[in-house]
Amino acid sequence: MVELDVRVRARRNEADGICSFELEPVAEAPLPSFSAGAHIDVHVPSGPVRQYSLCSDPHDRGIWRIGVLREPASRGGSSGMHDAAPVGTVLKVSAPKNLFALTEAPYSVLVAGGIGVTPILAMALQLQRDGQPFELHYCARAPERMAFRDEIGASRFSDRASMYFSDLADGPKFDAVAAFRTAPAGAHLYVCGPAGFMDHVLASARTAGWAEERLHREHFTGAVQETAGDQPFQLRLARSGATLDVPVGMTALQVLLDSGIDVNYSCESGVCGTCITAVLEGLPDHRDACLMDSEHADNKLFTPCCSRAKTPALVLDL
Repeated sequence: MVELDVRVRARRNEADGICSFELEPVAEAPLPSFSAGAHIDVHVPSGPVRQYSLCSDPHDRGIWRIGVLREPASRGGSSGMHDAAPVGTVLKVSAPKNLFALTEAPYSVLVAGGIGVTPILAMALQLQRDGQPFELHYCARAPERMAFRDEIGASRFSDRASMYFSDLADGPKFDAVAAFRTAPAGAHLYVCGPAGFMDHVLASARTAGWAEERLHREHFTGAVQETAGDQPFQLRLARSGATLDVPVGMTALQVLLDSGIDVNYSCESGVCGTCITAVLEGLPDHRDACLMDSEHADNKLFTPCCSRAKTPALVLDL
């Protein structure tokens, strides 16, 4: 996995509990290019690896910017960035990865909830620069909790951006169904934010008659899974010929790593897509939040960090 060193050039409090970090290359070479919707893995100073969406201009290879929400129940990721990454800190990060890329469409509807604005902001910047038509709907509880509010208000696309605050009784509220019903034909939706918020937005789009292939989302955390009915299963590795048993209480990824199988991984919760592995035989029990619905239906890909098997065995291209 390609990794590089970056330095925190600047940091700024963007909203209550949200801090942005501008990252510059330590080496003389410019940063790798990225497309809107991409994220990077960040080795946080306190130890864990976390995924953060890039929210800077995709065309600017001089800096990358990420936004980090301090989670109340942080396990060292967001608190480590807030408390232990001052200006000048050198961080090891991955090359950009994109599981939430813009697709070619006549019109784009961008919807952000809270910290979910980070990939959505990069999309707005890219669409504006490329001269593509779009609209942006940004929802937060209150103005002081809306990151990048002033930046969006002063941007060249401010006339396409609408902001909503759920805690303000007299403020405008986002009518998702109405927005989707009035969008131009063939428009695509891109939504990111808390799980409940995204579920509501996606359900509204379906109510408005939007087909699944026009709906795109990105999750920050994996869904809580019911494990009471888990069963053991086998992994059969086509290239090495090995057969491995995955017991209840262990993930396929843990078994692979314990057996010395080299598998790239990062989030261990089915969000980042780093560990995606090809399935040659068998039916996965998909528990990830990174594969598309069509990919789940095809059953040709598997996330060993969180998913299990519906059949007694899975044959993997390993």
